[in-house]
Amino acid sequence: MRDTHGSTSANLCNTFGPFRRAALIESGFHSELESKKTSSDYDPHEHRNASHPTTNAETLIHMLKCSLGTGIFAMPQAFKAAGLVNGFIFTILISVLCTYGIHIMVQAQYVLCKKLRVPLLTYPESMKAALLTGPKAFHKYANFLSYVVNVFLIFYQLGFCCVYIIFVAVNVKELVDEYLSKPMALELYTTTLLPFFTLILLVPNLKWLAPFSLISNLLTFGSLGIIFYYLLSDLPSIEDRNLVGTLYNFPLFFGTVWFSFKTVGVVIALENNMKTPKSFGGCFGVFNIAVFLIVLLYVAIGFFGYWRYGEETRSSITLNLGNKDLLAKLVQALNSIAIFISYGLQGFVPVDIIWNTYLLKRLSNVKHPWMYEYILRIMLVIVTVLVAVFIPLLELFISFFGSFCLSALGIVFPAIMDICIKWPNELGFQNWILIKDIFLIGFGMLGLMSGSYSALAEIIRKLSIGDYS
Repeated sequence: MRDTHGSTSANLCNTFGPFRRAALIESGFHSELESKKTSSDYDPHEHRNASHPTTNAETLIHMLKCSLGTGIFAMPQAFKAAGLVNGFIFTILISVLCTYGIHIMVQAQYVLCKKLRVPLLTYPESMKAALLTGPKAFHKYANFLSYVVNVFLIFYQLGFCCVYIIFVAVNVKELVDEYLSKPMALELYTTTLLPFFTLILLVPNLKWLAPFSLISNLLTFGSLGIIFYYLLSDLPSIEDRNLVGTLYNFPLFFGTVWFSFKTVGVVIALENNMKTPKSFGGCFGVFNIAVFLIVLLYVAIGFFGYWRYGEETRSSITLNLGNKDLLAKLVQALNSIAIFISYGLQGFVPVDIIWNTYLLKRLSNVKHPWMYEYILRIMLVIVTVLVAVFIPLLELFISFFGSFCLSALGIVFPAIMDICIKWPNELGFQNWILIKDIFLIGFGMLGLMSGSYSALAEIIRKLSIGDYS
């Protein structure tokens, strides 16, 4: 009976996608979870059937690409807010927290897939399943929190898309204005980019995006090499730089660093689409290798960027290089192309959520449903471009979306899931796992509220006086 049930679940999941998984979650808990039966004979990884599976190398490329974006170029601005010492220490601590949160989220998803005997669950489905297997007081919030996770995922991925558009527009403006008799408004550059961002978001799946991500990574690493050349040339005395920033600016630092570690939105999608998902976790798995390389680059760019430019550090380090030297122009051009390509990867997540979770089931009887998917993709590009036109505040956008969304998705929600799947008998000695997760929830909520408030207050202040610098 167990084998039959597992095989059926896998087939239904692969055939009907999120609609049948939702039904399995609702119906499966009474038979699988509440009865406390084990599923040691079922391995979700062996029952996955991704239509376009990615290799370990392709997954690593995607991981690097979705992290080496606008966030890394904002790290000197983050170190400016925190100071050199605080920036160095807390960037590493935040990266450890982010990595740990993602690990417990992926592990929770795996445990829940085993219990439900399904090949995969999305992040919102995992949250719902976790709450239904946790304390009874949590059960009534299962549906609500699954929607909340979806909202956060959509909101923060679209926020990243807005940031990417602003980044490309600002850098293109720096490049092109020099050759114009009269500089063009940033809004005009932004709207001109609309058809190009539309084209990249029309690429339909992660497999087809992998070559673009590889090109983007090569461009990014090439530009980083040039940036380090500028940063390490003519370094001033380090005594002229703040070692510890002010408490007022620390929430902005927190949000910027969280934004930089933005893999949480795509990590489950990447792991679910792997040809060998067992290679994702582990000490030397794809995820940890990617994080090690990412943190090394973040700390180096942030530390030396602020050391080199001090109080003149701008929202993106590419803007500090100027637009006179050929190498500086090359950096701005390479990064504009790289971030433009990354828009396709970041936009994949909200499209996938909105289409597969909310729209596809309503259009199942339509003759050509794929046409509506492409209409959705075009509409999302238009929305993100309009937001970028009206609120072109790059560094504050970065801090706001990092604080508001990543604190919840990267710390709070994984900690809640961890409590639920280990309730009540696997919470460790003296319930230390429960205490640890409650601490993580509190820390995440503090970062969410303080960072979001600081960034939003500064956005409102700048908009009120018309300061878009």
